[in-house]
Amino acid sequence: MAEKKQWVVMVTAQTPTNIAVIKYWGKRDEARILPINDSISVTLDPDHLCTVTTVAVSPAFDHDQMWLNGKEISLSGSRYQNCLREIRNRAGDVEDKEKGIKIEKKDWEKLHLHIASYNNFPTAAGLASSAAGFACLVFALSKLMNVNEDPSQLSAIARQGSGSACRSLFGGFVKWTMGNKEDGTDSLAVQLTDEKHWNDLVIIIAVVSSRQKETSSTSGMRESVETSLLLQHRARDVVPQRVLQMEEAIKNRDFASFAQLTCADSNQFHAVCLDTSPPIFYMNDTSHRLISLIEKWNRSEGSPQVAYTFDAGPNAVMIAPNRKVAVQLLQKLLFCFPPKPDTDMNSYVLGDKSILQEAGFEGANGVEGLPHPPEMKEGEVSYFICTRPGRGPIVLHDQTHALLDPETGLPK
Repeated sequence: MAEKKQWVVMVTAQTPTNIAVIKYWGKRDEARILPINDSISVTLDPDHLCTVTTVAVSPAFDHDQMWLNGKEISLSGSRYQNCLREIRNRAGDVEDKEKGIKIEKKDWEKLHLHIASYNNFPTAAGLASSAAGFACLVFALSKLMNVNEDPSQLSAIARQGSGSACRSLFGGFVKWTMGNKEDGTDSLAVQLTDEKHWNDLVIIIAVVSSRQKETSSTSGMRESVETSLLLQHRARDVVPQRVLQMEEAIKNRDFASFAQLTCADSNQFHAVCLDTSPPIFYMNDTSHRLISLIEKWNRSEGSPQVAYTFDAGPNAVMIAPNRKVAVQLLQKLLFCFPPKPDTDMNSYVLGDKSILQEAGFEGANGVEGLPHPPEMKEGEVSYFICTRPGRGPIVLHDQTHALLDPETGLPK
């Protein structure tokens, strides 16, 4: 290894978040984060929802440090420690010819890391921020340390940080296989189809509240496993069949089946939360009104127009089969959930703005002319995000994206 002078080697990566359409809820092994059932998710376009993480190594660093969204956080928890240990165990030789640096495999045990991570969406609000975060950490470290593992093997490491993180190592539709081995080596993610396979889909997220939730997913799951009889029935009798049907629906781009399965699975997951003692309420009145809006529309058309799914939070993820239906959906949503009077439409609908234009709501006052239903209150939805199925993680080579200073390895 080069002598102890001031050099810094850095990698910056971007990783998407994912939303489960067949839910993961409940662990058979808390320490290894092994689930009681398979799950299936869709990866969201990282242009709209992602985590960016910069990882750096230098002999000048005297301990591992991490900053999340600009604030220093502790790395002492077992989840971070498990990921760091697993990646260090697999590290290879690294050579930076430009800087004249060679790091040998054995050196990684002694060297310390600086990590800076940023989410472009609310943390701990039920939008899978920890999934994108741990996936990005593992992916970036694997590139920094020249780890020679395929994404499925990396997913088994990311899983030890956050279960859903394993699914963020691929784009498109992803299945997390629960596995049967006690050591968890067969509990990993596999890609079902890439993001191009069903690229007509449009996803609209209603961010109902970006506050942190009262019951974390971790403690909620533990309580459900301990107290909910419905969860046992779900894992044993319902999900195995549903996973097969969902794989078939995705393969055939069969939206009617996809929507029916997605809505049913979301509703059953929240039924499990209510069946838990004490009951867990992740959805609120606005969430219920969003379900009601879509259920009425789907029934009036005689076939599913839109699928909805809610993770452990009040935010609605709505999936439309194509642009035409997505435009109608956005029109209905803006009619029923208007912004507050002084809100600029461009800050109320984020992500893919072209849908907003097609819906005829350009500019700040696009919605003002609409009569609103009397029971709807302005400001119930913080904002909407329009997005689509997206790709998996990538390295960002442009240094302007780095969150750490290339000279000092400290946050910019």
